[in-house]
Amino acid sequence: MLQAIGLTSNRSRGQAPAVDDLTFDAEQGCVTALLGAPGSGKTEALRLMLELEPGRGITYFRGRPLHRVPRPACEVGVVLGDVPGHPARTVRGQLRMLCAAAGVPAVKADELLEAVGLAGLGDQRIGTLSLGMDRRLALACALLGDPHTLLLDDPAEGLAPREADWLHGMLRSHADRGGTVLFATSDPKEAARSAGRVVTIDGGRLIADQDGAAFSRTRLRPRVAVRSPQAARLAAIVSREARVARRSVEVVAEPVGNRLSVYGSSCAEVGDAAFRHGLPVHQLADEVGDVGPVGTVGARAEAEGSSTHTAGTAGPGAPAREVSAHTADAARRPLRPHVRGEVPPSIRRRPARGPLWPVRYELRRLFGVRTTTVIMAVVLTASVGLSVLLARGGGTPPVHVIAAWPSLLPLPPAALGAGLLGALSFGDEFRYPALAAGRGTVPRRFGLLLAKLAVSAGVALLLAVLVVLASAETLRIVYGGGSLHVPANAASLAVSWFGLTVGCAWAGLLAAGVFRVTAAGIAAVLAVPVVMVPLVERMPKASTARSMAGLPGRLRELAWFQWPGAVDRWLLAAMRVVAHPVGAALSLSLAALVCAFLFTSLRGRVRW
Repeated sequence: MLQAIGLTSNRSRGQAPAVDDLTFDAEQGCVTALLGAPGSGKTEALRLMLELEPGRGITYFRGRPLHRVPRPACEVGVVLGDVPGHPARTVRGQLRMLCAAAGVPAVKADELLEAVGLAGLGDQRIGTLSLGMDRRLALACALLGDPHTLLLDDPAEGLAPREADWLHGMLRSHADRGGTVLFATSDPKEAARSAGRVVTIDGGRLIADQDGAAFSRTRLRPRVAVRSPQAARLAAIVSREARVARRSVEVVAEPVGNRLSVYGSSCAEVGDAAFRHGLPVHQLADEVGDVGPVGTVGARAEAEGSSTHTAGTAGPGAPAREVSAHTADAARRPLRPHVRGEVPPSIRRRPARGPLWPVRYELRRLFGVRTTTVIMAVVLTASVGLSVLLARGGGTPPVHVIAAWPSLLPLPPAALGAGLLGALSFGDEFRYPALAAGRGTVPRRFGLLLAKLAVSAGVALLLAVLVVLASAETLRIVYGGGSLHVPANAASLAVSWFGLTVGCAWAGLLAAGVFRVTAAGIAAVLAVPVVMVPLVERMPKASTARSMAGLPGRLRELAWFQWPGAVDRWLLAAMRVVAHPVGAALSLSLAALVCAFLFTSLRGRVRW
């Protein structure tokens, strides 16, 4: 069961709130429609329920507000617009990634693809899906955690009738299994056809709370839709004949298209009248007409009566009185301890929850698109080509030949590629937020950050090893085995090489996380050799060999266990790397980015 109590959005400057003290229930086992014209506050109300927008009020999902639900994906499924996924990601890849975020087995993805009719489209890219297939995928994403409540914003908008019927059939099936379904719509006929209860709002306020039968009786009226080039003359004839026969008939002229809406008559009667007077008719059909939102029906009827031909006394005034009485009865029901006028509690906008399985989520996010493999292939190709060209000249040091680092480039291709992959780790998250629908931000969770750092470091190390192996093997094939030899300081060089690639990956990742754009991560990587290295080189030089010589031994004395002697050599190699201008510049950049990331994270928590 869903209980929305006193939902009120923040006031814009000089404007009324989009949602004003909205209170209603959505019963368990029932499909509830939140009906309102465009701009009536439906979407804002849903976002207030999900704590996506600041305001006042509270929404209980089976007795608990959303921020007190430990696993929201297992309680509430949300469809707000299109699927917020990378267009190059496959349907199955998107669902498997969200399975890791929701903490459910990956096999759930295939089960839902079968349930929503996408079993044969698992390898289809999201960007190539039609609107109907996209809505099916969105519903599958909402059902991943097997939630009790479904919240959907205009789920059938733009869909063909067959797709809309299938979607509402799925919603009714979920409600029949004991779930709660609430969907927003602006079409009264859709609400009457698909919902067991209809909550009507206008201007952000509750207008009516009715069951489906009462809503259809009071809000919708049968009519005859007529299209004729002689619409005004036909309206006068039908009205005159109705007065003569003393029948209650209302004829309303539509503002465009030579259309008439005839209430209280039938297709046969209107067609016979047109035939007797020789008037052409281009359309003649039975329809269900909307009499307008409750509370404005009377004014609308008066306006229509002043500009149309009307016969009889039947009008929407009586239904309006019936709805008002029903709404008054609903308001007197003791459903919740809330009295109008009381100040409801404040709603704080909260970011999305982090993934429950962060490493698995990050791996599927990273390798779920071809961008990662394309970047790695380009880096390997460029590195091998540069290595062959540098070895041909003979004047480049062997270390730079293996790393494919000519003096013209600020960084080798492997470091640039690692930095780009790190920047995409956060950059794609902000462009295509996948952790929660409609939030548009990335949670600054410690577990997610550690997962991104670990995965990006692993990819950078893999890229560094592949570049060295590919370059060495290519040089052996092209120039022979005598062109390469293992240097004496191989350990120090390996630490430097791995530290450079991992450091660039982390710099790109942290900068993209701070500034929320991929370009900032790339700029941070390029700033290390272009800006930071010259600054470090201009610092006063001092000899550090004497102070560093005995550092491993002094650290050994402080440790509570004795590490192997090989660790001393690796420590010295790491300290020499940090003492190098590039290593020092990269270390300073990473320290600054870590501080900036922590500062923005803490500031965000204090703000909200």
